[in-house]
Amino acid sequence: MLPADFDPITIGIVSISDRASSGVYEDQGLPALQDWLGRALKNPIHFEPRLIPDEQAHISRTLIELVDAGCALVLTTGGTGPAPRDLTPEATLAVADKVMPGFGEQMRQISLAFVPTAILSRQVAVIRGRSLIINLPGQPKAIAETLEGLRDADGKQRVHGIFAAVPYCIDLIGGPYLETHEAVCKAFRPKSAQRPAPPRPPHP
Repeated sequence: MLPADFDPITIGIVSISDRASSGVYEDQGLPALQDWLGRALKNPIHFEPRLIPDEQAHISRTLIELVDAGCALVLTTGGTGPAPRDLTPEATLAVADKVMPGFGEQMRQISLAFVPTAILSRQVAVIRGRSLIINLPGQPKAIAETLEGLRDADGKQRVHGIFAAVPYCIDLIGGPYLETHEAVCKAFRPKSAQRPAPPRPPHP
């Protein structure tokens, strides 16, 4: 199938950092998100990137703006720890219609395989309108790990990453049909929710 055969999607990507947004150092969150999503999804993607400081009202305004702009998925990175300026979860919950606690639970479970301080992370996921908003960790390596999950030495999936559930969640809230490259992340849907594969053209 060609890219034109897949539903297009607009994805908001938000890096939340006082120092990166003020130019103290180069942001790594937005490139990491864009790279991983570009490898994982077959769909044509239009990104809406934002680099903003750790200010609760600013974060909430940005999330609302991206949802209103038609982003079916909004991913944030940064600001989810216990420090006084880590306010991303509070800003996200403030704009929620529904809370999806399983995403945060699974992210912490994955990260605990690497570091015991994963229990300090406070990532949340919510639905606002027809958009899914997920807080991700701040480090590029941790972003990929939580999205993809863990594989054993033979490449077999040991722990599912959270993105395996994202396409079906977006189906259920009325968004586009996302299809993934299975080598990066195999999306899970019940059989009743799967689109039939298009017929192959006959050989000449």
